[in-house]
Amino acid sequence: MRLHRLDITAFGPFAGTQRVDFDELSAAGLFLLHGPTGAGKTSVLDAVCYALYGAVPGARQSGQGVTLRSDHAAPETRTGIRLELTVAGRRLEVTRQPPWERPKKRGTGTTTDKAQTWLREYDTAAGAWKDLSRSHQEIGEEITQLLGMSREQFCQVVLLPQGDFARFLRADAEARGKLLGRLFDTHRFAEVEKRLAERRRATESEVRDGDAVLLADAHRMQQAAGDALPLPELAPGEPGLADAVLGWAAVARSTARERLTHAHCARTAAESLRAEAEGLLGGTRERARLQRMFAEARERAALLEERSGLRSEAQARLERSRKAERVAPALDLRETAEAEHRQAAIDEARARTRLPGTFAQDGAAGLAAAARRVAEELGGLESARRAEQRLAGLAAERADLEREERADETVLQDAEEWLAGWERADLQARIDAAQQDAARAEQFAVQREPAQRRLRAARQRDELARDTDAAQARTLASRERALKSREHWLDLKEQRLKGIAAELAAGLVDGEPCTVCGAVEHPAPAQRVAGHVDRDAEERALAAHRDADEQRAEDERRLGLVREALAAATAEAGDAPTSLLAEEWEELERLYGTARAGAARLHSAREESRRNEHEWERRTADRQQAALRGAARISRRDALDREQASLEEELLRARGDAASVSARSAQLERRAALLADAADAARAAEDAAQRLKDADARLADAAFRAGFDTPRAAAEALLDDEAHRELQRRLDAWQQEEAAVRAVLTDADTVAAAQQPPADLEAVERAAEAAVRRLQEAVSAQDAAARRCTELDRLSVRAGVAVRRLAPLREEYDRVAGLASLASGISADNERKMRLESYVLAARLEQVAAAATVRLQRMSSGRYTLVHSDDRSGRGRSGLGLHVVDAWTGRERDTATLSGGETFFASLALALGLADVVTDEAGGVRLDTLFIDEGFGSLDDQTLDEVLDVLDSLRERDRSVGIVSHVADLRRRVHAQLEVVKGRTGSVLRQRGAG
Repeated sequence: MRLHRLDITAFGPFAGTQRVDFDELSAAGLFLLHGPTGAGKTSVLDAVCYALYGAVPGARQSGQGVTLRSDHAAPETRTGIRLELTVAGRRLEVTRQPPWERPKKRGTGTTTDKAQTWLREYDTAAGAWKDLSRSHQEIGEEITQLLGMSREQFCQVVLLPQGDFARFLRADAEARGKLLGRLFDTHRFAEVEKRLAERRRATESEVRDGDAVLLADAHRMQQAAGDALPLPELAPGEPGLADAVLGWAAVARSTARERLTHAHCARTAAESLRAEAEGLLGGTRERARLQRMFAEARERAALLEERSGLRSEAQARLERSRKAERVAPALDLRETAEAEHRQAAIDEARARTRLPGTFAQDGAAGLAAAARRVAEELGGLESARRAEQRLAGLAAERADLEREERADETVLQDAEEWLAGWERADLQARIDAAQQDAARAEQFAVQREPAQRRLRAARQRDELARDTDAAQARTLASRERALKSREHWLDLKEQRLKGIAAELAAGLVDGEPCTVCGAVEHPAPAQRVAGHVDRDAEERALAAHRDADEQRAEDERRLGLVREALAAATAEAGDAPTSLLAEEWEELERLYGTARAGAARLHSAREESRRNEHEWERRTADRQQAALRGAARISRRDALDREQASLEEELLRARGDAASVSARSAQLERRAALLADAADAARAAEDAAQRLKDADARLADAAFRAGFDTPRAAAEALLDDEAHRELQRRLDAWQQEEAAVRAVLTDADTVAAAQQPPADLEAVERAAEAAVRRLQEAVSAQDAAARRCTELDRLSVRAGVAVRRLAPLREEYDRVAGLASLASGISADNERKMRLESYVLAARLEQVAAAATVRLQRMSSGRYTLVHSDDRSGRGRSGLGLHVVDAWTGRERDTATLSGGETFFASLALALGLADVVTDEAGGVRLDTLFIDEGFGSLDDQTLDEVLDVLDSLRERDRSVGIVSHVADLRRRVHAQLEVVKGRTGSVLRQRGAG
């Protein structure tokens, strides 16, 4: 994987868009990313990780794009990262934009845009980019598959965090295991351990459950067999449990069958005894029943003889009731007529009490004639009623006219007062003044922008003048330093040329040709003199000269830029002092503000004038309309007066002594209704009296024909339906009882049984019950024996099936338990007590230690070697120990004893070795760009040179390494640099190549 270009916009501390050209930085193989603390060095690495994986490394991961946005960015600038890289031979471009809360295009407030992701690939044949995907998930899977590592692995092997590896050196086995497990993805081996342990517990549980079921069946068989055969003491999991249960079950089944045979013989004997007892009991019960029936029949016959008089009286009473039933219709008719006559007399009396005394003696015909006369008088009041209603309407109309008159008077008074106080000239003067202020505001607005530009240019002119002086001083100083460094380099070069013969002679070997003359003999080689300058010293002087010359060129370029800006600002501002331009600008702003305030009143004045004109027209029209309505009201009031006088005269005649026509009409209506009701009641009373007289005559005739002396005697003999039915039922019951008694006393079997001695039924029943109980006990004993045999057979069969099923399960448990113990490190066969995952991680750690030792020996001048240890540390896991061998002492010691600088280059070597191993683990994906984050400040100059030589050697594998540090000495040693400059408005990036 090689990085080419990175664009950062509104991300972290970067407010605008910053670009990093990794191709230029990587040309030298080693480049430096530096800047002050908090400037944003780590944010550059965060941007690379976010572009690839959509998240930042470690604790800085937030998961929400809003927190990644720069606080210095403009509201309309969207956060975005674009990374161009080559991986697996494909040149790709990844663009990510996190969710963005931006201002709304219409209205106020903000809205949130969703996250966006693009993936493009450069088509070499077409010479253009082509889109691959816009799906977050698809792009994430594609990048992870191409790189062959997760985000955690990428952050560990590409963004080498030295602090993490320093802790890794000093960590215990558990902490090392967690880190290595994440990097090498060994969780599958832990899953194997877990699955084996779970399988062991599952098979053990199944075996124990099977043994528990088998023992439960054995206890059930013991309950079925009884206490005569005790069950051996057994527990789940014990060897030989199955054979013991099956043997005991066979003995129990044999014993149960013997008991079943004995019970069957006892039942046969009990059945014979019960049959004899039941036959004897049946005959005795029948004789006792017949004797009891004969005695009861004789008692019932005596009782019937005693009640014979009551039976004759009832028959006579029933016969008399049947004769009276022929008189019942006449009795009902007479009762109905009497009730109607009584009610009609009450209604007539009540109706007459409501009439005046003049009608008290009138009959039905007289009352009807009086009612007709009152109705005729009531019909003549209809015209007077309409006149009375119209008179009330005239009063309402007169009241409406008075309300309209008062309202018109108010309108006229308001209109006169408003028209008298309206002044048109004052409003026009206000409008003219506002128009003049608007014209002055436009003139001042034209003058504002040039004045503001001149003031801004004057201030910039003053500031650039000061910057020009400082830039000139820096340029002179850099020129002097560049000249001195050049002179120093030329002096060293001249000295080296003078001693070049001695330098060449130092490489001569007897028997090998000279690089100058080709001779193989070297009789008198030149000798090195004191103060000889070697090639390294000359190259360092040349590098210092180049740095100084580059700084001089940079200072001259900056001086030219400042001078150009000063000239432009001077041309814009002129020679006028800044203070004078500021005073002119403030005076112009004051005049402009005053004119705008006056112009702002133009619209309100015009609106007020328009409203007053409209109000004047409305008030004038209201006054005219009120005058017209007043004239119409005078004419209408006269017409109403004439109509009212006519109606009052008509009502006076029709009302009489009543207060109103309605009152008179109500009096007549009540009188007509009372007369009509009284006439109806009198006619109904007369009709009811005639019907009562006719009913009395018919009743007397019907009673005489039925054989009764008076109608009252017929009424007393009559029975209601309930009494008639009850009397008939009693007669029928007496007759049925007499027939039943006669049948029993004349039956031959009953008479014969009565002549025999009384039966002893209780003794026979006790003997029969004893025989039944004996049979029931025998049957219960046989059924219990049969159930016991059946249950024992069933449980024995089930136990046999369970034993056959548990056999392969127990074999599987023994096999799985052995594997689980071996993988978890608790088996005796596992000599080092290492878990499976620890074993795999130990092999990976051994590879990492070997790869790290190659670089650690160069960094430590051959002193230190990292070795892997399988020893157990305390109670922790074994196989993950890491020690360092000191060649000076020949002893192996813990990595925690290393000094700060030694810990740094040891952790750096470990990080580089881990990167190589993880890269090989990821399928051999080339990692051509690496970053090392901080830690160089703890090294001395010699160790720093050795570390830089090791990092520089990474170019042998075509790698480029970026060092993230603020150590000043590295700026002189590493020429390709990416500087992060922080400011109040955000940080910016400055890039310099190795040329």
